[in-house]
Amino acid sequence: MPRKFMFTREEVLAAALDLAREQGITAVTARGLGEKLGSSSKPIFSLFENMEDVLSAVMEAADELYQNYLKEDMAIGKYPPYKASGMAYIRFAKEEKELFRLLFMRDRSHESIEDKEENKPLIELIQQNLGISEEDAYLFHLEMWIYVHGMATMLATSYLELDEEFISRVLTDGYEGMKARYIGGKSI
Repeated sequence: MPRKFMFTREEVLAAALDLAREQGITAVTARGLGEKLGSSSKPIFSLFENMEDVLSAVMEAADELYQNYLKEDMAIGKYPPYKASGMAYIRFAKEEKELFRLLFMRDRSHESIEDKEENKPLIELIQQNLGISEEDAYLFHLEMWIYVHGMATMLATSYLELDEEFISRVLTDGYEGMKARYIGGKSI
């Protein structure tokens, strides 16, 4: 009779995600995961091919959690959808510092922003809201994202502690300033 596994793949992944949340991705090792599970590392490798497989699954789980932040904040309706996406990004950085670092503060030089399908709905939203071309909407989004990422990084690294009201005001100021430039043709 085949031996029963002590843990499911989902349980091992949950433990790995918790380790990444608590101590960062470098803590997600076979030994660290075994300790977290109260076991040896052997059960891990009966469910995952290798540690690279575990780390890849952690990355996917972290991204899924981030996508849930986006969906939730955009669905609530507290802010207009485009602003809600920025607020969700910043909230994720503030509440999930290590996962934010994992997803958005790692070497991404091998990735291309143009390949990201997830940006298309936001770019289309900007086009609709401002009546500008796809190219201008892309540049608008890129500039806003740089702005939002700066605030998110300051929160993720505990450099600043900002409340939601202040963050909302700053995002509105940035958006309105860029809107005036893109629609009114004003240069700064």
